[in-house]
Amino acid sequence: MKVIIDRFEGSFAVCEKEDRTMMHIERNRLPAGAGEGDVLVIQGDVISLDAEETALRRQKIRKMMESLWE
Repeated sequence: MKVIIDRFEGSFAVCEKEDRTMMHIERNRLPAGAGEGDVLVIQGDVISLDAEETALRRQKIRKMMESLWE
């Protein structure tokens, strides 16, 4: 399952799942350096950062923002 870190609240990361529902993950379970907007892959008890998908999402969002200011 893939999720996107939406924000941090206390000791939890609030993440959006692919079906647009939200879930909480304890910060101490996140990969080092994970932050808002990062895409995580959850496989059983293992949570890893999907750097490629994160970069693609950020690029897409940047292009959308640039088109708004043109």
